[in-house]
Amino acid sequence: MQTSVCNRLLPVKPGAVGYDEAMIDMALREQVARANADLVRAGLVTLSFGNVSGVDREANALVIKPSGVACDKVQPEDLVVVSLEDGRVLEGSMRPSSDTPTHLRLYQAYPDLGGVVHTHSSYAAAFAQAGRDIPALGTTHADHFRGPVPTSRLMTETEIEGEYELETGNVIIETIDGRTDDALRMPAVLVRSHGPFTWGADADGAVVNAIALEAVAAMAERTLSLDPDAPDIQEALLRRHFDRKHGPGAYYGQPGKEH
Repeated sequence: MQTSVCNRLLPVKPGAVGYDEAMIDMALREQVARANADLVRAGLVTLSFGNVSGVDREANALVIKPSGVACDKVQPEDLVVVSLEDGRVLEGSMRPSSDTPTHLRLYQAYPDLGGVVHTHSSYAAAFAQAGRDIPALGTTHADHFRGPVPTSRLMTETEIEGEYELETGNVIIETIDGRTDDALRMPAVLVRSHGPFTWGADADGAVVNAIALEAVAAMAERTLSLDPDAPDIQEALLRRHFDRKHGPGAYYGQPGKEH
């Protein structure tokens, strides 16, 4: 389903369309606010260049950081609630992140996603600017990503000049669908000339993947500076490390611990 979403999302009065603030669990609001602050603690955010959202499928809505607000200053009550169906702002006195239509498209395309993160973290953004995938060179990479992390194609002028943020989401979807049939097996894309988007089963998982992405990007950059011809990790080793954490017979970590 593709929904046209205005780039300047304007608030509607809560209740005017049957919306009830109590529909969004306070635990989700608290998780998303904390996840935004976690980006700062992890060193992934410069100024206000970053955002985290989380989705409530039962309420058919997402919650996201307000535009231009520092990630570590966001409180649960500051978050903006947006309709998952059509992008209307259901709750909030501030504008939602300008990247909201991108988040919205990802939630619409992939029902298993529960959280989305966007940053301009230095090493991952460098690969995006270079137009290069992050190669799978070692087991740290394999623990989180089932192969090279893809960089999207260049966006067209029509996409850029039209509904840019919405089309950014479409380009991410195009990139993922060209690599895998399961977005959680490759929970990241580098948008060409822009930066990384990551996702997970919830907002915390999306942040973990953003942290892992920056770590493996840094390792790859340093590895390639030592040996520009460094080989990819063996397929068998890649598969074993990924599957022991994410496969049907996963045995890494403790039961019930998702991150």
